[in-house]
Amino acid sequence: MNAVLKHELRSYFHSFTAYVFGAFLLAIVGIGAMLYNLQAAVSNFEYVLSFGTIIFVVIVPILTMRVIAEERKQKTDQLLYSLPISTVQVILGKYLALLVIYLIPLLIISIYPLIFSQFGDVYLPTSYGSIVAIFIMGAALVALGVFISSLTDNQGLAAGIGIAAILFNYYSVSLSEYVSSTAFGSIVALVILSVILGAIVRYLTRNELLGYGIAFILIAVITAVSYIDPNVFEGLLPNIMRQLSLFDRFSTFVSGVFDLTAIFYYVSVIVFFLFLSVQSLEKRRYN
Repeated sequence: MNAVLKHELRSYFHSFTAYVFGAFLLAIVGIGAMLYNLQAAVSNFEYVLSFGTIIFVVIVPILTMRVIAEERKQKTDQLLYSLPISTVQVILGKYLALLVIYLIPLLIISIYPLIFSQFGDVYLPTSYGSIVAIFIMGAALVALGVFISSLTDNQGLAAGIGIAAILFNYYSVSLSEYVSSTAFGSIVALVILSVILGAIVRYLTRNELLGYGIAFILIAVITAVSYIDPNVFEGLLPNIMRQLSLFDRFSTFVSGVFDLTAIFYYVSVIVFFLFLSVQSLEKRRYN
């Protein structure tokens, strides 16, 4: 795993990827600090971080689009399978390299509250709690990007899907106000999600029986519950969209509350998408 980690770090620093990622993140935080902390004389540095979260829609797909997609395009992924390490270690090595790239600009940003505290009253616990939260949230988005990159050998396609997925998650709370809150609308959406989940399982495992079986079982459960008590599905779809938002949970930290539930959710997202990435790579190996 260390060999993969070192190789990935050298690769990122020998290209423009790490520098572009860091430059964009530092630039947007710098603009936010100028607008809030300097121009508006607001002492809350966490507002700057909240302002800067929109940049993740672009920089995370740029950072993660090549992590596995390029390996598949260059056919060098076959070399990974010959290494004396497991697929889990390969994914973890690549993922940790991405986190190092992400952590470097955050360490620079972590100096800002200390500088501003010399010229005003900055509540450091909230500022640094928000920095920790934005790191873990970004780590969850990076895990999503790694999984998307594992699905294709086209970097542009991986970046496009990543931008669309993260953008949808960013606006999911706002969009939840416009989707149907009726039981019928929620049931239709859940059936579609069940079919999509079955298709993903089938793609990752190449087991049609398992993929179709999962979709059929989920649809059967949804149908049975709808007959027993359809009121259960009232407002379920908008609530799911709000609960799945990574960005909305970050606002809790900006409000001054270190939400352990949100941290657990971020960690769960990381584990889930890294697991899917491992399964995607295993599928490629056995093909």
